[in-house]
Amino acid sequence: MSGNVETNVRPNPDDVLVKIADYVLDKNIESTEAYDTARNCLMDTLGCGLLALTFPDCKNLLGPYVEGTEVPGGVRVPGTSHVLDPVKGAWDIGAIIRWLDFNDTWLAAEWGHPSDNLGGILAAADYLSQKNIAEGKDPLTMKDVLTNMIKAHEIQGVLALENSFNRVGLDHVVLVKVASTAVISSMFGLSKDQTIDALSQAWVDGQSLRTYRHAPNAGPRKSWAAGDATSRALQLVLLTQKGQIGYPSVLTAPTWGFYDVQFKGNSFSLPREFDSYVMENILFKISFPAEFHAQTAVEAAVILHEQIKDRLNDIDKILISTHESAIRIISKEGTLNNPADRDHCLQYMTAIGLLKGDLIAEDYEDDVASDPRVDHLREKMVIEEDARYSKEYLESDKRSISNAIQIFFNDGSSTEKVEVEYPIGHRRRREQGIPLLVEKFERNLKTQFSESRVESILSLCANQEALEQTPVTDFMNLMVAE
Repeated sequence: MSGNVETNVRPNPDDVLVKIADYVLDKNIESTEAYDTARNCLMDTLGCGLLALTFPDCKNLLGPYVEGTEVPGGVRVPGTSHVLDPVKGAWDIGAIIRWLDFNDTWLAAEWGHPSDNLGGILAAADYLSQKNIAEGKDPLTMKDVLTNMIKAHEIQGVLALENSFNRVGLDHVVLVKVASTAVISSMFGLSKDQTIDALSQAWVDGQSLRTYRHAPNAGPRKSWAAGDATSRALQLVLLTQKGQIGYPSVLTAPTWGFYDVQFKGNSFSLPREFDSYVMENILFKISFPAEFHAQTAVEAAVILHEQIKDRLNDIDKILISTHESAIRIISKEGTLNNPADRDHCLQYMTAIGLLKGDLIAEDYEDDVASDPRVDHLREKMVIEEDARYSKEYLESDKRSISNAIQIFFNDGSSTEKVEVEYPIGHRRRREQGIPLLVEKFERNLKTQFSESRVESILSLCANQEALEQTPVTDFMNLMVAE
Protein backbone atom coordinates (compact mmCIF):
# COMPACT_ATOMS: atom_id res chain seq x y z
CA MET A 1 0.00 0.00 0.00
CA SER A 2 1.23 3.48 -0.83
CA GLY A 3 2.66 5.53 2.02
CA ASN A 4 0.80 8.58 0.69
CA VAL A 5 -2.63 7.61 2.03
CA GLU A 6 -4.17 7.26 5.47
CA THR A 7 -6.09 4.20 6.59
CA ASN A 8 -9.69 5.31 7.11
CA VAL A 9 -10.83 2.57 9.49
CA ARG A 10 -12.73 4.04 12.42
CA PRO A 11 -11.15 2.70 15.63
CA ASN A 12 -12.75 1.65 18.86
CA PRO A 13 -13.15 4.50 21.36
CA ASP A 14 -10.19 5.39 23.51
CA ASP A 15 -10.12 3.51 26.82
CA VAL A 16 -10.24 6.70 28.89
CA LEU A 17 -13.50 7.73 27.22
CA VAL A 18 -15.01 4.30 27.85
CA LYS A 19 -13.97 4.25 31.51
CA ILE A 20 -15.50 7.66 32.15
CA ALA A 21 -18.73 6.73 30.36
CA ASP A 22 -19.01 3.42 32.24
CA TYR A 23 -18.51 5.19 35.55
CA VAL A 24 -20.96 8.00 35.00
CA LEU A 25 -23.70 5.74 33.63
CA ASP A 26 -23.32 2.61 35.74
CA LYS A 27 -21.61 3.36 39.06
CA ASN A 28 -23.82 3.40 42.14
CA ILE A 29 -22.40 5.76 44.77
CA GLU A 30 -22.68 4.11 48.19
CA SER A 31 -20.53 6.36 50.38
CA THR A 32 -22.49 8.17 53.09
CA GLU A 33 -19.47 10.39 53.68
CA ALA A 34 -19.43 11.42 50.03
CA TYR A 35 -23.10 12.48 50.11
CA ASP A 36 -22.65 14.37 53.37
CA THR A 37 -19.60 16.15 51.98
CA ALA A 38 -21.47 16.89 48.74
CA ARG A 39 -24.22 18.56 50.76
CA ASN A 40 -21.66 20.77 52.46
CA CYS A 41 -20.05 21.41 49.10
CA LEU A 42 -23.40 22.47 47.63
CA MET A 43 -23.92 24.98 50.43
CA ASP A 44 -20.43 26.38 50.22
CA THR A 45 -20.42 26.63 46.43
CA LEU A 46 -23.75 28.42 46.17
CA GLY A 47 -22.79 30.71 49.04
CA CYS A 48 -19.65 31.75 47.16
CA GLY A 49 -21.82 32.55 44.15
CA LEU A 50 -24.18 34.69 46.19
CA LEU A 51 -21.30 36.64 47.70
CA ALA A 52 -19.91 37.28 44.21
CA LEU A 53 -23.15 39.10 43.34
CA THR A 54 -22.05 41.93 45.63
CA PHE A 55 -19.28 42.72 43.12
CA PRO A 56 -20.50 44.80 40.13
CA ASP A 57 -17.83 43.44 37.75
CA CYS A 58 -19.30 39.96 38.23
CA LYS A 59 -22.97 40.95 38.17
CA ASN A 60 -22.45 42.94 34.96
CA LEU A 61 -21.62 39.75 33.02
CA LEU A 62 -24.83 37.93 33.92
CA GLY A 63 -28.06 37.62 31.99
CA PRO A 64 -28.88 36.94 28.33
CA TYR A 65 -26.28 37.81 25.71
CA VAL A 66 -28.97 39.79 23.90
CA GLU A 67 -30.84 42.03 26.31
CA GLY A 68 -34.57 41.34 26.48
CA THR A 69 -34.33 37.69 25.43
CA GLU A 70 -36.96 35.62 27.22
CA VAL A 71 -36.81 31.85 27.68
CA PRO A 72 -40.00 30.16 28.91
CA GLY A 73 -39.08 27.46 31.42
CA GLY A 74 -35.50 28.64 31.41
CA VAL A 75 -32.76 28.15 33.97
CA ARG A 76 -32.75 30.30 37.11
CA VAL A 77 -29.50 31.83 38.36
CA PRO A 78 -29.28 31.82 42.19
CA GLY A 79 -29.54 35.24 43.78
CA THR A 80 -30.86 36.89 40.61
CA SER A 81 -34.09 37.18 38.65
CA HIS A 82 -32.51 35.93 35.41
CA VAL A 83 -34.26 33.14 33.50
CA LEU A 84 -31.93 31.93 30.75
CA ASP A 85 -31.42 29.27 28.15
CA PRO A 86 -29.58 26.33 29.73
CA VAL A 87 -26.22 27.05 28.11
CA LYS A 88 -26.06 30.67 29.29
CA GLY A 89 -27.57 29.63 32.61
CA ALA A 90 -24.67 27.23 33.13
CA TRP A 91 -22.24 30.02 32.20
CA ASP A 92 -23.74 32.41 34.74
CA ILE A 93 -23.95 29.92 37.60
CA GLY A 94 -20.41 28.75 36.89
CA ALA A 95 -19.13 32.32 36.75
CA ILE A 96 -20.59 33.43 40.08
CA ILE A 97 -19.34 30.25 41.76
CA ARG A 98 -15.74 30.89 40.68
CA TRP A 99 -15.59 34.67 40.72
CA LEU A 100 -14.07 35.14 44.17
CA ASP A 101 -11.82 32.06 44.18
CA PHE A 102 -13.55 30.96 47.38
CA ASN A 103 -15.03 27.55 46.45
CA ASP A 104 -13.50 24.11 46.93
CA THR A 105 -10.14 22.98 45.61
CA TRP A 106 -8.36 19.82 44.51
CA LEU A 107 -4.57 19.71 44.49
CA ALA A 108 -2.48 17.06 42.75
CA ALA A 109 -0.30 17.01 39.63
CA GLU A 110 -3.08 19.25 38.31
CA TRP A 111 -5.16 21.49 40.49
CA GLY A 112 -8.63 22.88 40.08
CA HIS A 113 -12.01 23.46 41.64
CA PRO A 114 -14.38 20.51 41.06
CA SER A 115 -17.41 22.40 42.40
CA ASP A 116 -17.12 24.53 39.23
CA ASN A 117 -19.08 21.68 37.61
CA LEU A 118 -22.14 22.69 39.63
CA GLY A 119 -22.81 25.42 37.06
CA GLY A 120 -23.65 22.85 34.40
CA ILE A 121 -25.19 20.33 36.79
CA LEU A 122 -27.61 22.80 38.36
CA ALA A 123 -28.54 24.38 35.03
CA ALA A 124 -29.23 20.97 33.49
CA ALA A 125 -31.19 19.84 36.56
CA ASP A 126 -33.38 22.96 36.61
CA TYR A 127 -34.04 22.79 32.87
CA LEU A 128 -34.81 19.05 32.84
CA SER A 129 -37.00 19.28 35.94
CA GLN A 130 -39.14 22.06 34.50
CA LYS A 131 -39.37 20.13 31.21
CA ASN A 132 -40.41 16.97 33.04
CA ILE A 133 -43.12 18.79 34.99
CA ALA A 134 -44.48 20.32 31.76
CA GLU A 135 -44.67 16.79 30.32
CA GLY A 136 -46.36 15.34 33.40
CA LYS A 137 -43.23 13.61 34.70
CA ASP A 138 -41.40 13.85 38.02
CA PRO A 139 -38.70 16.47 38.40
CA LEU A 140 -35.17 15.55 39.37
CA THR A 141 -34.38 15.64 43.08
CA MET A 142 -31.49 17.24 44.88
CA LYS A 143 -30.08 13.74 45.45
CA ASP A 144 -29.62 13.60 41.69
CA VAL A 145 -27.68 16.86 41.93
CA LEU A 146 -25.51 15.55 44.77
CA THR A 147 -24.85 12.27 42.92
CA ASN A 148 -23.70 14.12 39.84
CA MET A 149 -21.56 16.44 41.94
CA ILE A 150 -19.80 13.41 43.44
CA LYS A 151 -19.20 11.93 39.98
CA ALA A 152 -18.01 15.19 38.45
CA HIS A 153 -15.62 15.70 41.37
CA GLU A 154 -14.32 12.16 40.87
CA ILE A 155 -13.74 12.47 37.12
CA GLN A 156 -11.98 15.82 37.39
CA GLY A 157 -9.99 14.83 40.46
CA VAL A 158 -8.79 11.41 39.33
CA LEU A 159 -7.72 12.81 35.95
CA ALA A 160 -5.77 15.44 37.89
CA LEU A 161 -3.89 13.03 40.18
CA GLU A 162 -0.95 12.29 37.89
CA ASN A 163 -1.66 14.30 34.73
CA SER A 164 -0.31 17.84 34.77
CA PHE A 165 -2.04 20.04 32.21
CA ASN A 166 -0.42 23.18 33.62
CA ARG A 167 3.04 21.88 32.68
CA VAL A 168 2.05 21.93 29.02
CA GLY A 169 0.46 25.38 29.38
CA LEU A 170 -3.18 24.26 29.48
CA ASP A 171 -5.69 25.49 32.03
CA HIS A 172 -7.37 23.09 34.43
CA VAL A 173 -10.81 24.07 33.17
CA VAL A 174 -10.38 21.42 30.46
CA LEU A 175 -11.21 18.95 33.26
CA VAL A 176 -14.33 20.91 34.19
CA LYS A 177 -15.49 20.64 30.59
CA VAL A 178 -14.83 16.89 30.47
CA ALA A 179 -16.37 16.09 33.87
CA SER A 180 -19.44 18.26 33.20
CA THR A 181 -19.91 16.70 29.77
CA ALA A 182 -19.90 13.23 31.34
CA VAL A 183 -22.44 13.88 34.09
CA ILE A 184 -24.73 16.10 31.98
CA SER A 185 -24.80 13.34 29.34
CA SER A 186 -26.11 11.01 32.02
CA MET A 187 -28.66 13.58 33.20
CA PHE A 188 -29.99 13.98 29.66
CA GLY A 189 -30.33 10.22 29.26
CA LEU A 190 -27.70 9.80 26.57
CA SER A 191 -26.66 6.25 25.75
CA LYS A 192 -23.15 4.97 26.40
CA ASP A 193 -22.18 5.52 22.77
CA GLN A 194 -23.59 9.04 22.82
CA THR A 195 -21.82 9.80 26.10
CA ILE A 196 -18.52 8.69 24.56
CA ASP A 197 -19.28 10.88 21.53
CA ALA A 198 -19.95 13.91 23.73
CA LEU A 199 -16.77 13.29 25.74
CA SER A 200 -14.74 13.14 22.55
CA GLN A 201 -16.17 16.51 21.55
CA ALA A 202 -14.95 17.97 24.85
CA TRP A 203 -11.40 16.76 24.23
CA VAL A 204 -11.32 17.82 20.58
CA ASP A 205 -11.99 21.46 21.50
CA GLY A 206 -8.91 23.63 21.49
CA GLN A 207 -8.27 23.95 25.23
CA SER A 208 -7.83 27.16 27.20
CA LEU A 209 -4.32 28.41 27.83
CA ARG A 210 -3.27 29.40 31.35
CA THR A 211 -2.21 32.82 30.09
CA TYR A 212 -4.84 34.67 32.10
CA ARG A 213 -3.67 33.13 35.40
CA HIS A 214 -0.03 34.17 35.28
CA ALA A 215 2.11 37.28 35.33
CA PRO A 216 2.23 39.50 33.39
CA ASN A 217 -1.23 38.69 31.95
CA ALA A 218 -3.28 37.71 35.01
CA GLY A 219 -6.82 38.97 34.61
CA PRO A 220 -10.52 38.43 35.31
CA ARG A 221 -11.05 35.76 32.66
CA LYS A 222 -9.85 33.31 35.29
CA SER A 223 -13.03 34.15 37.20
CA TRP A 224 -15.37 33.09 34.39
CA ALA A 225 -13.28 30.44 32.63
CA ALA A 226 -14.92 27.60 34.54
CA GLY A 227 -18.39 28.94 33.79
CA ASP A 228 -17.40 28.97 30.15
CA ALA A 229 -16.17 25.36 30.39
CA THR A 230 -19.24 23.91 32.11
CA SER A 231 -21.47 25.89 29.74
CA ARG A 232 -19.62 24.46 26.74
CA ALA A 233 -20.13 20.98 28.18
CA LEU A 234 -23.89 21.44 28.24
CA GLN A 235 -23.80 22.77 24.68
CA LEU A 236 -21.83 19.71 23.50
CA VAL A 237 -24.35 17.38 25.14
CA LEU A 238 -27.20 19.16 23.35
CA LEU A 239 -25.35 18.87 20.03
CA THR A 240 -24.73 15.17 20.62
CA GLN A 241 -28.40 14.68 21.49
CA LYS A 242 -29.22 16.18 18.09
CA GLY A 243 -27.12 13.51 16.37
CA GLN A 244 -23.60 14.91 16.13
CA ILE A 245 -21.10 12.05 15.89
CA GLY A 246 -18.01 11.64 18.05
CA TYR A 247 -14.32 11.16 17.36
CA PRO A 248 -13.33 7.84 18.96
CA SER A 249 -9.53 8.21 18.95
CA VAL A 250 -9.56 11.88 19.89
CA LEU A 251 -6.85 11.22 22.50
CA THR A 252 -4.66 8.61 20.83
CA ALA A 253 -4.82 9.41 17.10
CA PRO A 254 -1.23 9.83 15.83
CA THR A 255 -0.36 13.43 14.89
CA TRP A 256 -3.93 14.76 15.27
CA GLY A 257 -5.01 13.47 18.69
CA PHE A 258 -4.90 15.28 22.02
CA TYR A 259 -1.86 13.37 23.28
CA ASP A 260 0.31 14.33 20.32
CA VAL A 261 -1.02 17.85 19.77
CA GLN A 262 -1.43 19.10 23.32
CA PHE A 263 0.15 16.64 25.77
CA LYS A 264 3.66 16.25 24.32
CA GLY A 265 2.94 12.69 23.20
CA ASN A 266 2.20 11.45 26.71
CA SER A 267 -0.88 9.42 27.57
CA PHE A 268 -3.03 9.85 30.65
CA SER A 269 -2.44 7.95 33.85
CA LEU A 270 -5.49 6.85 35.86
CA PRO A 271 -3.96 5.61 39.14
CA ARG A 272 -7.24 4.60 40.79
CA GLU A 273 -10.71 3.46 39.80
CA PHE A 274 -13.48 6.06 39.74
CA ASP A 275 -15.53 5.95 42.93
CA SER A 276 -16.04 8.75 45.50
CA TYR A 277 -12.49 9.43 46.70
CA VAL A 278 -12.28 13.01 45.49
CA MET A 279 -15.46 14.29 47.13
CA GLU A 280 -14.48 12.61 50.40
CA ASN A 281 -11.08 14.33 50.34
CA ILE A 282 -12.03 17.68 48.83
CA LEU A 283 -10.48 20.85 50.26
CA PHE A 284 -12.83 23.62 51.35
CA LYS A 285 -11.80 27.27 51.35
CA ILE A 286 -13.34 28.28 54.62
CA SER A 287 -11.26 31.05 56.13
CA PHE A 288 -9.92 33.09 53.23
CA PRO A 289 -10.81 33.84 49.58
CA ALA A 290 -7.27 33.01 48.55
CA GLU A 291 -5.70 30.73 45.95
CA PHE A 292 -5.45 27.46 47.83
CA HIS A 293 -1.69 27.10 47.84
CA ALA A 294 -1.62 30.26 49.99
CA GLN A 295 -4.33 29.29 52.50
CA THR A 296 -1.91 28.06 55.15
CA ALA A 297 0.44 30.98 54.54
CA VAL A 298 -2.37 33.42 55.26
CA GLU A 299 -3.35 31.43 58.36
CA ALA A 300 0.27 31.63 59.59
CA ALA A 301 0.35 35.36 58.81
CA VAL A 302 -2.83 35.93 60.82
CA ILE A 303 -1.26 34.11 63.77
CA LEU A 304 1.77 36.44 63.56
CA HIS A 305 -0.27 39.63 63.15
CA GLU A 306 -0.42 40.60 66.82
CA GLN A 307 3.33 40.12 67.24
CA ILE A 308 4.39 42.32 64.33
CA LYS A 309 1.61 44.86 63.76
CA ASP A 310 3.47 47.57 65.72
CA ARG A 311 6.93 46.63 64.40
CA LEU A 312 6.45 46.89 60.63
CA ASN A 313 9.34 49.36 60.21
CA ASP A 314 11.66 47.10 62.21
CA ILE A 315 11.31 44.11 59.85
CA ASP A 316 14.47 43.02 58.05
CA LYS A 317 13.21 39.86 56.34
CA ILE A 318 10.07 37.73 56.07
CA LEU A 319 10.98 34.13 55.28
CA ILE A 320 8.21 32.06 53.70
CA SER A 321 8.90 28.32 53.42
CA THR A 322 6.53 26.71 50.96
CA HIS A 323 6.01 23.92 48.43
CA GLU A 324 7.00 23.77 44.77
CA SER A 325 3.52 24.27 43.34
CA ALA A 326 3.04 27.53 45.25
CA ILE A 327 6.36 28.83 43.95
CA ARG A 328 5.46 27.92 40.37
CA ILE A 329 1.94 29.35 40.43
CA ILE A 330 1.60 32.27 42.82
CA SER A 331 5.02 33.61 43.82
CA LYS A 332 5.60 36.89 42.01
CA GLU A 333 7.22 40.29 42.29
CA GLY A 334 6.45 43.66 40.77
CA THR A 335 3.28 45.63 40.17
CA LEU A 336 -0.03 43.82 40.67
CA ASN A 337 -2.50 45.27 38.21
CA ASN A 338 -5.94 44.09 39.32
CA PRO A 339 -7.77 41.93 41.89
CA ALA A 340 -7.25 38.80 39.79
CA ASP A 341 -3.50 39.49 39.85
CA ARG A 342 -3.47 40.01 43.62
CA ASP A 343 -5.45 36.92 44.63
CA HIS A 344 -2.83 34.83 42.82
CA CYS A 345 0.14 36.40 44.57
CA LEU A 346 1.50 34.56 47.61
CA GLN A 347 3.34 37.64 48.82
CA TYR A 348 0.31 39.95 48.56
CA MET A 349 -2.02 37.59 50.41
CA THR A 350 0.54 37.01 53.14
CA ALA A 351 1.13 40.75 53.51
CA ILE A 352 -2.58 41.41 54.02
CA GLY A 353 -2.76 38.68 56.67
CA LEU A 354 0.19 40.21 58.51
CA LEU A 355 -1.22 43.75 58.30
CA LYS A 356 -4.87 43.09 59.11
CA GLY A 357 -5.02 39.77 60.89
CA ASP A 358 -7.55 38.67 58.26
CA LEU A 359 -8.12 38.48 54.50
CA ILE A 360 -11.48 39.14 52.82
CA ALA A 361 -12.52 39.50 49.19
CA GLU A 362 -12.53 43.29 49.35
CA ASP A 363 -8.82 43.25 50.23
CA TYR A 364 -7.95 42.63 46.59
CA GLU A 365 -9.49 45.92 45.47
CA ASP A 366 -7.42 48.99 44.53
CA ASP A 367 -8.10 50.97 47.71
CA VAL A 368 -6.52 48.29 49.88
CA ALA A 369 -3.71 47.50 47.44
CA SER A 370 -2.68 51.17 47.35
CA ASP A 371 -1.67 51.05 51.04
CA PRO A 372 2.15 51.48 50.80
CA ARG A 373 2.66 49.08 53.70
CA VAL A 374 1.55 46.18 51.48
CA ASP A 375 4.40 46.57 49.00
CA HIS A 376 6.80 47.39 51.84
CA LEU A 377 6.12 43.95 53.31
CA ARG A 378 6.21 42.23 49.91
CA GLU A 379 9.69 43.63 49.31
CA LYS A 380 10.90 42.06 52.55
CA MET A 381 9.78 38.55 51.61
CA VAL A 382 12.11 35.69 50.73
CA ILE A 383 10.51 32.54 49.30
CA GLU A 384 12.18 29.17 49.73
CA GLU A 385 11.07 25.63 48.92
CA ASP A 386 10.87 23.06 51.69
CA ALA A 387 11.45 19.66 50.05
CA ARG A 388 9.28 17.88 52.63
CA TYR A 389 6.38 20.22 51.92
CA SER A 390 6.66 19.50 48.19
CA LYS A 391 6.83 15.74 48.78
CA GLU A 392 3.89 15.55 51.19
CA TYR A 393 1.78 17.75 48.94
CA LEU A 394 1.61 14.79 46.53
CA GLU A 395 1.32 11.91 49.01
CA SER A 396 -2.18 10.41 48.82
CA ASP A 397 -2.47 9.82 52.58
CA LYS A 398 -1.39 13.38 53.43
CA ARG A 399 -1.99 15.87 50.59
CA SER A 400 -0.74 18.65 52.80
CA ILE A 401 -0.56 22.26 51.59
CA SER A 402 2.14 23.49 53.94
CA ASN A 403 3.51 26.97 54.48
CA ALA A 404 5.62 28.44 57.26
CA ILE A 405 6.52 32.04 58.07
CA GLN A 406 9.28 33.46 60.25
CA ILE A 407 9.95 37.20 60.59
CA PHE A 408 13.40 38.60 61.33
CA PHE A 409 13.96 42.11 62.74
CA ASN A 410 16.75 44.62 62.29
CA ASP A 411 17.98 44.12 65.87
CA GLY A 412 18.69 40.44 65.22
CA SER A 413 15.60 39.08 66.97
CA SER A 414 12.88 37.07 65.26
CA THR A 415 9.46 35.59 65.76
CA GLU A 416 9.01 31.87 66.12
CA LYS A 417 8.58 29.94 62.89
CA VAL A 418 4.82 29.49 62.46
CA GLU A 419 4.05 26.38 60.40
CA VAL A 420 0.61 25.37 59.13
CA GLU A 421 0.54 22.10 57.20
CA TYR A 422 -3.19 21.51 56.70
CA PRO A 423 -5.68 24.33 56.07
CA ILE A 424 -8.91 24.34 58.01
CA GLY A 425 -10.79 23.09 54.94
CA HIS A 426 -8.73 19.88 54.76
CA ARG A 427 -10.28 16.49 55.48
CA ARG A 428 -7.98 16.18 58.51
CA ARG A 429 -9.68 19.26 60.02
CA ARG A 430 -13.31 18.50 59.05
CA GLU A 431 -14.61 18.52 62.63
CA GLN A 432 -13.19 21.99 63.12
CA GLY A 433 -14.03 23.22 59.65
CA ILE A 434 -17.65 22.27 58.94
CA PRO A 435 -19.26 24.50 61.62
CA LEU A 436 -17.27 27.39 60.18
CA LEU A 437 -18.35 26.42 56.67
CA VAL A 438 -22.00 26.62 57.75
CA GLU A 439 -21.36 30.04 59.30
CA LYS A 440 -19.74 31.17 56.05
CA PHE A 441 -22.80 29.92 54.12
CA GLU A 442 -25.16 31.82 56.41
CA ARG A 443 -23.17 35.06 56.01
CA ASN A 444 -23.23 34.68 52.25
CA LEU A 445 -26.97 33.96 52.17
CA LYS A 446 -27.57 37.17 54.09
CA THR A 447 -25.97 39.22 51.33
CA GLN A 448 -28.98 38.43 49.11
CA PHE A 449 -31.91 37.13 51.12
CA SER A 450 -34.24 38.10 53.97
CA GLU A 451 -33.94 36.51 57.39
CA SER A 452 -36.93 34.25 56.75
CA ARG A 453 -35.52 33.00 53.45
CA VAL A 454 -32.13 32.43 55.02
CA GLU A 455 -33.75 30.38 57.80
CA SER A 456 -35.65 28.26 55.26
CA ILE A 457 -32.53 27.52 53.22
CA LEU A 458 -30.38 26.76 56.26
CA SER A 459 -33.02 24.46 57.73
CA LEU A 460 -33.34 22.48 54.51
CA CYS A 461 -29.62 22.21 53.88
CA ALA A 462 -28.97 21.03 57.45
CA ASN A 463 -31.14 17.94 56.89
CA GLN A 464 -29.48 15.44 54.54
CA GLU A 465 -32.59 13.34 53.96
CA ALA A 466 -34.93 16.29 53.44
CA LEU A 467 -32.53 17.97 51.03
CA GLU A 468 -32.04 14.81 48.98
CA GLN A 469 -35.81 14.35 48.60
CA THR A 470 -36.44 17.98 47.57
CA PRO A 471 -37.40 18.50 43.92
CA VAL A 472 -34.83 20.62 42.09
CA THR A 473 -37.51 23.12 41.12
CA ASP A 474 -38.45 23.67 44.76
CA PHE A 475 -34.83 24.18 45.71
CA MET A 476 -34.27 26.68 42.89
CA ASN A 477 -37.41 28.56 43.94
CA LEU A 478 -35.68 29.15 47.28
CA MET A 479 -32.51 30.40 45.63
CA VAL A 480 -33.88 33.04 43.24
CA ALA A 481 -33.97 36.75 44.06
CA GLU A 482 -36.77 37.87 46.33
